[in-house]
Amino acid sequence: MQVPKRTDPQRNGLSPKRVNFSIWYVLLAFLIMYGMQSMLVQQEVQVIPYSTFKSMLANKQIHEVKVSPDRIMGEMFAEGSADIGADRESGGNKKSTAEGLQLFTTVRVEDPDLVKDLQAAAVQFEGKKNDDWWQSVMFYWLFPMLILFGIWGFVFRKINPTGGMMSIGKSKAKVYVEGKTKTRFKDVAGIEEAVEEVEEVVDFLKSPEKFKNLGGQIPKGVLLVGPPGTGKTLLAKAVAGEAGVPFFSLSGADFVEMFVGVGAARVRDLFQQAGQQAPSIVFIDELDALGKARGINPLAGHDEREQTLNQLLVEMDGFDPNLGVIIMAATNRPEILDLALLRPGRFDRQIVVDRPDINGREAILRVHAEKVKLGKRVALRVVAARTPGFVGADLANVVNEAALLAARAGKKAVAEKDLEEAIDRVVAGLERKSRVLNSKEKDIVAYHEAGHAVVAASVTNVDPVHRVSIIPRGVAALGYTLQLPTEDRYLMTKTELLHRLQVLLGGRVAEEIIFNEVSTGAQNDLERATAIARSMVTEYGMSEKLGPLSYAREKRPIFLGIDTGSGNAYSEKIAAEIDLEVREIVESAYKTVRTLLVSKKAKLRILAKLLLEKEVVEGDELHDLLNAKKNGQSRRLRSRKTA
Repeated sequence: MQVPKRTDPQRNGLSPKRVNFSIWYVLLAFLIMYGMQSMLVQQEVQVIPYSTFKSMLANKQIHEVKVSPDRIMGEMFAEGSADIGADRESGGNKKSTAEGLQLFTTVRVEDPDLVKDLQAAAVQFEGKKNDDWWQSVMFYWLFPMLILFGIWGFVFRKINPTGGMMSIGKSKAKVYVEGKTKTRFKDVAGIEEAVEEVEEVVDFLKSPEKFKNLGGQIPKGVLLVGPPGTGKTLLAKAVAGEAGVPFFSLSGADFVEMFVGVGAARVRDLFQQAGQQAPSIVFIDELDALGKARGINPLAGHDEREQTLNQLLVEMDGFDPNLGVIIMAATNRPEILDLALLRPGRFDRQIVVDRPDINGREAILRVHAEKVKLGKRVALRVVAARTPGFVGADLANVVNEAALLAARAGKKAVAEKDLEEAIDRVVAGLERKSRVLNSKEKDIVAYHEAGHAVVAASVTNVDPVHRVSIIPRGVAALGYTLQLPTEDRYLMTKTELLHRLQVLLGGRVAEEIIFNEVSTGAQNDLERATAIARSMVTEYGMSEKLGPLSYAREKRPIFLGIDTGSGNAYSEKIAAEIDLEVREIVESAYKTVRTLLVSKKAKLRILAKLLLEKEVVEGDELHDLLNAKKNGQSRRLRSRKTA
């Protein structure tokens, strides 16, 4: 298989925004408390008629009572406790257990004989005023309400960890106050053009009078556009660090919650805080999570995300450009943003933060290499040349992986070999020597990778082969052929694409020549070869039969991450011709590669056997083998390796 080439936040002291608290919540809590009280009373206190009370009093079934102006409350002997009443009748003074008594209440009736009857039955009684209402409120209403609100607040705090239910509409931005943002422009490397663009923002925040005296206005919004890992967030922090102003940082996803209207409230709160701390910078990372193109949502009648986006547009329109608040945002998907965000007056300046070239990669490596101990013979220029297409995050990962490998081996400094192994890890995955292949599979992998290498060395306009390995890596790679470019390329000719396609087919053709059958190991190679051929026909206009036309699908606005474009913009007849042309390109390349490898079969066998012996072939040894033109040189090389 061929392998292609924050400090701690400090919150401000602003007062929280007013949150609308619905009366319906209070009414609902009141009904719940009333139901709880009713259930408790019904379960613990038995309501009896006054006549029953008098009858039980005569039968000495009442233990004690409290007499109030309108009610009589007390304890009566439960069923099965007649022995206690008999004991009292005989003059005993035994006291009942809690299990033998039951609470009761009855409405008091005007009865002049009540006290006499109580004394005759030897019942303890006392008077009670109606001044214990506060106890009922405390135990039956206030205490349960406090428990309910405690549970309620706990749930809201889990949903909104920044401050509980009363701060759910408050902005979740992390605030880096002045002097706490340590990042500077010297920490940003490889994107010099982008740094020059944002230096104007810093100049405005430091010296706004220079612009105001001439009547100029700084752009309200600055949008950083580029692939993931290129340093967009780092560049925004560097702007805040250089300007020395408060830096509000948050993600586009932080605005949207499950509650309707919360996102819009957070947008308003964010702009209010930024205005009160002006001059300041507001940075919204992953803007595409919030600013997708608006459209009719087929899944719901009301879209909270669109409401939040509308509020953001309104706030940016009403913001005073001379207030000293700069809105910065970053995205790696600018094509899905709403056009209203990109018009002048909002995010009217777009800065591309692209993948670095070889000089940029070297500068980024030097920044990260300051944190590790490098060996004296490490050439960062060579490492930069071996990492085409890598972004800043990839290069940082390479340096860190190399430091870990060196520490694991007990070295005192990071050597060039450690950096090469780290690059292989990032490109092809972790080395898996534990995956043991049987002899037949190992032979197939060796000839497959040798086929890639021999074809790459035989055709022009392709990157030279740097290493060939049959050590499994990653999830599915049983071997790999590493090609390293000699320079950064931005355009490719038709001949270069055809030669690259031939290199991809070299592994499968080698299997067919040596074993007279093919395996599943060329799956990824065939997918990539087919993709190149189809792009040549449908996108680049490199087909002689179909002419210099583009048959790629029309790009249309999308919403909810779903492409709403129609089908192909050409007829079924053209689609059939495209398929035939793609097939012809791949089959023609296949025949060319087969002819080439048949003529170089001896070199193919030598390299495969060397791979079976050493597992990895690279450097001068690989270069001499692949560039040996005469059979005599190949035989001498083979005898020298087997001696």
